[in-house]
Amino acid sequence: MSSPTTKGGGGGGKTSTPLQRVPHTKPPFTLGEIKKAIPPHCFNRSLLRSFSYVVYDLAIAAALYYIATSYIPLLPSTYHLLAWAAYWTLQGCVCTGVWVVAHECGHHAFSDHQWVDDAVGLVLHSALLVPYFSWKYSHRRHHSNTGSLERDEVFVPKQKSQIPWYSKYLNNPPGRFMTLFVTLTLGWPLYLAFNVSGRPYDRFACHFDPYGPIYNNRERLQIFISDVGVLAVLCLLYKVAVAKGLAWIVCVYGVPLLIVNGFLVLITFLQHTHPSLPHYDSSEWDWLRGALATVDRDYGVLNKVFHNITDTHVAHHLFSTMPHYHAMEATKAIKPILGKYYQFDGTPFYKAMWREAKECLYVDPDESSQEKGVYWYKNKF
Repeated sequence: MSSPTTKGGGGGGKTSTPLQRVPHTKPPFTLGEIKKAIPPHCFNRSLLRSFSYVVYDLAIAAALYYIATSYIPLLPSTYHLLAWAAYWTLQGCVCTGVWVVAHECGHHAFSDHQWVDDAVGLVLHSALLVPYFSWKYSHRRHHSNTGSLERDEVFVPKQKSQIPWYSKYLNNPPGRFMTLFVTLTLGWPLYLAFNVSGRPYDRFACHFDPYGPIYNNRERLQIFISDVGVLAVLCLLYKVAVAKGLAWIVCVYGVPLLIVNGFLVLITFLQHTHPSLPHYDSSEWDWLRGALATVDRDYGVLNKVFHNITDTHVAHHLFSTMPHYHAMEATKAIKPILGKYYQFDGTPFYKAMWREAKECLYVDPDESSQEKGVYWYKNKF
């Protein structure tokens, strides 16, 4: 397996160097020591500043909508597809930023008021057909169990003995392309509806089922509320489709939503899938080592569009209630403490996506290691 590379270790030099495996032993620092390295103001949540990102993102989305619907029809027909493609790409990226703000709400990182966070998150996520509370609770469990092969909630890798028989026939460029295409287009709705790539449960698990095994009795009412939010938006979309036509809905809303979903899956996949990252079974896992088994990535200008969820993910897993607008400062502060436990990979995301799909097929312990509870990504059948 080839060594992954990083450019500059998060903004330093320009040369590529091998990215070594994350140390898997218990770190020589505590969570409290990491927190002390971060300026205290980084943990302050400003309602006004948080809302400014909502207004900013929605204003750009509204402007893109106005330009597309007002001026694309005026272009010569030969330019329609190109113009719509530009709109889809830009709107999909901007709405991914909206998704990230709602994600902040789910972590209680938007304001000091839980009801404000939940109200804003419910509206924004419902508009993107995400069941807000359903995702909030399953995502919280992901943060509580990151890196655990038994209890993590999303992108839980399989051991070699568990992978399907047909996997080896997909381990080639055409198979890899098909796998990535299905993952990026259908992965998010399949996860919500059927728990695909999620933690295995002893019965059917679905984010829309209030009585499913993902949720406890105290959470069930809010799962109903999430479902109502998604259904309300679907009803609105149906009425608009009746008035404007299905093609209009697909062009204005449907394709940008596909791009949002694709970026969401890709971002999460690349944050938790890397040849350098370990996973642990119950004999080795602890919360801090699991939280450190993530990697920051570089999406170029999209880092800002996505509110730095891409390049501050390690800090986010350590302190998930920290607002995104302080995460860059916090990341710089904790890197000297984390040392080799901090991972950054500057490989362009489209190259990293292909590489990880090729090299990270399953996890198993190293044969020569005495630590059988530590699992690493492998790709040899």
